[in-house]
Amino acid sequence: MSKNKPTNQLWKVLGTGFGVAVTLGGTVGTGILRKPGPIADQLANPYLIIGLWILVAAYALLGISSVLELSLSIPKAGAWYGYAERAFGRYIGFLVGISSWLGTVTALAFGSYTFSEYVGILFPFFEHQENYVAVGTLMLLWFFHQWGVVMAGKSQEWLSGIKAIALLGFIILCLVYGSGGMWLETHASPKGLPLWSGITTALLSIFYAFDGWHTAAYFTEENADPVKSMPKSMYIGVISVATIYLFINIAILYVLPLEEVRHSKLAAAEAITLLFGISTGQWITAFLALSIFGILNTQVMFAPRVLYSMSRDGLFWKKASKVNSLGSPSFATHLTVGMSCLLLLTGKTLNERLSDIATFFFVASYISGFASLLRLRHTEPHLHRPYQAWAYPYVPSLLLVVSILFLAGTLVQNPSSGIYVLLFVVGTYVLYRSLFESNKLDF
Repeated sequence: MSKNKPTNQLWKVLGTGFGVAVTLGGTVGTGILRKPGPIADQLANPYLIIGLWILVAAYALLGISSVLELSLSIPKAGAWYGYAERAFGRYIGFLVGISSWLGTVTALAFGSYTFSEYVGILFPFFEHQENYVAVGTLMLLWFFHQWGVVMAGKSQEWLSGIKAIALLGFIILCLVYGSGGMWLETHASPKGLPLWSGITTALLSIFYAFDGWHTAAYFTEENADPVKSMPKSMYIGVISVATIYLFINIAILYVLPLEEVRHSKLAAAEAITLLFGISTGQWITAFLALSIFGILNTQVMFAPRVLYSMSRDGLFWKKASKVNSLGSPSFATHLTVGMSCLLLLTGKTLNERLSDIATFFFVASYISGFASLLRLRHTEPHLHRPYQAWAYPYVPSLLLVVSILFLAGTLVQNPSSGIYVLLFVVGTYVLYRSLFESNKLDF
């Protein structure tokens, strides 16, 4: 190990480029290529559709100002966990941390299974071997991330760069060769209750597509100069994601007429196929696989940081605070990938159910973050804040209300998830009281 690197601590070696890359890598996935079809079916108006994407982009942009205040005043790994623990105490911190980690573990399992399905399409030899390919993919990522934070950071920059170039190429092709699509059609949008129902459903889909806008905050502790680089990287990252999302929607709707886009499960592939023939659909499949792999790489990198931070605070197994000689939280990575592999063995049906529940906890994490900011302004007014949220308290309060509404929307869409969420909260409380409340762990 280099003499200037600390022992059993995360390394402060990340910068602006990584922050932008991890935002792109943690946000842009299959959602943007899949969602335009169902959203068009709900609303049938390209101007309304683009307006909703702009609205959620504004939510993410405003959210960055709040997350920056929290991450720079509490510069520790784990993002939402660290803020909730500081603002509301150890149990709420434990609840937010565990739910955040398990949500990502579930997303890893479901994402790797989806990745394996695309691999089977591209390479028929692997068809019907989804679980083996998914586990093998996670093990490959696990092995790679043992080689340290520097290599992992560079890989994220490369994957995100390739993804951005591919998306830019897709946008240019659609705008150059498209003939107008939905933009030249006249369609009556739904009215009354169907309109508001469609808007609600579309907003939830867009909201999930933007999930990941905060990812750079997980790595504040490892940033070489967070006060200088974090604002640049997070704003550039979110603005880049929003711009890509808007132009992809514009491009798809410029190629496909309403009747084709509304029945499409993968609108991007339909657009390219319409322009260049059925053989080009394989390129979209390859891009989807690459996008999912990039997100998996991001998740394998940031989820262990939550366990690392919790363990260091005495709220998880002490071994999870171990950092290897190359700056990676190695044992926490073992646990993260190992748990995802176990979930894969339970089958796709359970993973889909857990994925629905994980969505609830992801949105709940946003609520905990905005609530933490408001509470810390009250309880710790003299806390050093190198960056302050825009228009406090109005913007954080608005974001809190909007997040609560989104959370309610997830329960309306998946009402059966409520009982599982309740059981999880009760279970974590019992676990906390029996193992972690005393803060005197020695295992």
